[in-house]
Amino acid sequence: MRLSVRHTTNYTFTEPPVHGLQRLRLTPKSTQGQEVLDWTMRFENASQELEYEDQHSNTVTLISVQPDAKHVAVECIGTVETDDKLGVIGKHSGHLPLWCFMGQTRLTRPGPKLRAFLRDIDHSGENKLDFLHRLSDAIRDEVDYTIGSTGVGTTAEEAVERAQGVCQDHAHIFIGAAREVDIPARYVSGYLMMTDRVDQDATHAWAEAYIEELGWVGFDISNGISPDPKYIRVATGRDYRDAAPITGMSLGGQSDGMSVDVAVEQQTTEQ
Repeated sequence: MRLSVRHTTNYTFTEPPVHGLQRLRLTPKSTQGQEVLDWTMRFENASQELEYEDQHSNTVTLISVQPDAKHVAVECIGTVETDDKLGVIGKHSGHLPLWCFMGQTRLTRPGPKLRAFLRDIDHSGENKLDFLHRLSDAIRDEVDYTIGSTGVGTTAEEAVERAQGVCQDHAHIFIGAAREVDIPARYVSGYLMMTDRVDQDATHAWAEAYIEELGWVGFDISNGISPDPKYIRVATGRDYRDAAPITGMSLGGQSDGMSVDVAVEQQTTEQ
């Protein structure tokens, strides 16, 4: 499947920052099941300073905000060819050893609520894939998908306590629970082509777990499926902070808000 993507982020400032830097993880990976055919990034009132590959093999673009800018825009346009691999990414690769995805982070670390939730899911058998599917189903049943109920700093434990969250929270709960039973797991940020609309107001997030006989396998907890050709992997990490689409810092200034527009649609080969 050939997918076209347009992703625009707009920042506005009531008082422009004296100095601002943004770290972008917005370039998809060419990995098992997908090939990036073209990808262009455009900036308004900002300039690219550096591009590099981080420890998770994510492409990171560092941009600086122009002094006195009251509006900054980052636009990504590209085309990605995807195949159906039934959610299987395959063998582990990259700069970090597999054991790095066994340790908990602040966002994934289980507390009493998540541990109690995990005890109710049978994980005594040898089939890890079956357990992970049961875990995904249980999270979706226990934690309602509710837009605006959590933020980027919400932990897995807090989301279970609230019984509400979004795709980021579902992924963190899954990752924390998998690691608790000694299964390596990681966070994935990317794009999903919706069946009912082209325009969206956010990127998507899911999780991957490592199973010895298969390698890395994807689980979209929020939608109850393994990623198919409608998904584009952009960045991976131990949690959201490693794979966040945009992070940054600024000196001075006052933000007036940020808006995100995402459009993902299937493209015919003639387009």
